[in-house]
Amino acid sequence: MYAYDTYDHAMVNARVAEFRDQVERRVKGELTEDEFKPLRLMNGLYLQLHAYMLRVAIPYGTLSANQMRTLAHIARKYDKGYSHFTTRQNVQFNWPKLSETPDILQELADVEMHAIQTSGNCIRNVTTDQFAGATADEVADPRPYAELIRQWSTFHPEFSFLPRKFKIAITGAKQDRAAVKWHDIGLVVKENAAGDIGFEVLAGGGMGRTPLIAKPMRDFLPVEDLLSYLEAMLRVYNEQGRRDNKYKARIKILVDAMGIEEYTRQVEAEWEKIRHIPIDVPAAEVARIKSFFAPPPLAVLADEVPDVDDLAQKNFIFKSWLANNTGSHKVPGYVNVTISLKPHGGIPGDASDEQMDLVADLADSYSQSEIRVSHEQNLILPHVARRDLPALWSKLDAAGLGSPNAGLLTDIIACPGLDYCALANTRSIPIAQSITERFDDLKRLMDIGPLKIKISGCINSCGHHHAGHIGILGVDRKGTENYQLLLGGSGAEDASKAEILGPGLDEHGIVDAIEKVVAVYLGEREDGEEFLSAYRRLGADIFKEAVYGTH
Repeated sequence: MYAYDTYDHAMVNARVAEFRDQVERRVKGELTEDEFKPLRLMNGLYLQLHAYMLRVAIPYGTLSANQMRTLAHIARKYDKGYSHFTTRQNVQFNWPKLSETPDILQELADVEMHAIQTSGNCIRNVTTDQFAGATADEVADPRPYAELIRQWSTFHPEFSFLPRKFKIAITGAKQDRAAVKWHDIGLVVKENAAGDIGFEVLAGGGMGRTPLIAKPMRDFLPVEDLLSYLEAMLRVYNEQGRRDNKYKARIKILVDAMGIEEYTRQVEAEWEKIRHIPIDVPAAEVARIKSFFAPPPLAVLADEVPDVDDLAQKNFIFKSWLANNTGSHKVPGYVNVTISLKPHGGIPGDASDEQMDLVADLADSYSQSEIRVSHEQNLILPHVARRDLPALWSKLDAAGLGSPNAGLLTDIIACPGLDYCALANTRSIPIAQSITERFDDLKRLMDIGPLKIKISGCINSCGHHHAGHIGILGVDRKGTENYQLLLGGSGAEDASKAEILGPGLDEHGIVDAIEKVVAVYLGEREDGEEFLSAYRRLGADIFKEAVYGTH
């Protein structure tokens, strides 16, 4: 992973010192909350429903074991003993004291972490595939390019006050696990006929009040043109994006209004003006950044491991974990392992300080001291030898981290909802827990197969409900919590927007509705057909009839 140079250290430490002074002035009353708000947001500090919340950046979702231990230490010392991993591959602390936040930022800086650009109208944390550099279906590791974008965008003077927040995602694999089509800018690493690496460029995706799927702009953009082209894209948006209405200020609204053809024309024209200015970095600098992401020295091992097969035969839970929570690695004899943060009765995405310490220890022992954070609010050990899986799973299971449900119905994405967020209309966490309780049967889950449920407590869509095979949106109906049911969404390469099935339901009705939707699927599916494919074949009416009856 990338290591800070002297400039990085100086920049981050200077920001901590600056923020420490700002916090002291706020505590003394020398700054009003209105004056302090833009300053704290520049440092990832939000004022939530009950307390401040600090959002810490995990660039492209990659962590070292030492960094994870620091997060555990912060949770223990400054919070309530846990942290929350997000759909943006970040981590949040929900209960820090304002006066202690500079100390937290300094402890983060000491292990090359920060909270810069995790909030505000700027280019946010660049996200990517949680298996980047470890998956067998990859054209190229996208993380060096994500790091290049991070360095270009951090403190970029022209893009520090955009019309609205701006999100970039990049994937290097054939299977899109980064949801690039749901981002302001999506990049897909490609290889052309000559063997050169470049990018398919998409623009104008996003969720929220107006969910739109990004549209293609360029089929192949050479690596050497990446930053100047992004600069042109941001310039057109910065100049023409709406600033009179925050709900219409995202680039998706601009692209939808002018059309992708006109937006592309204007970007290309702007690019012609600036592409000869030294914005793009030399090939030597790209190579230097790539060197930090060199594959770990893994010796090829045998894929067949009798101990693994024997345990799978004897233990159905381990067999299910093996099927759901491990994925193919580019090096024979290794897998990437998903650590589910969705245990029965748990809060999706939460991990205790003890669990984080354990994951750090396991990363040291089994995964080259490397950890990833996924969009599904889970953790990843990306380089695990198959022969170590029984021992690893045993330790995870003993700590409540061995749930074999990655990608299944109970691997639910949920925003913090009304339990924490001042913007939410409804609770999300109890709904996720109720669904998990209803489907607490591993054999049943395995029979249902891959199914993504995503829950948002308001229209801002932090739970990505528009991209859920089953989406749940919390709305306020005359002072009571109400839940809309949506079906048919996808965040993968076949991206689609989930559509509302019918009238909203209460907290009990929404769980019953999911039970009925799943029953229709099980009764109507063809051999080997997963839920999303069945829904697309069958259409909404049969599910609507099951949930609402005849109207």
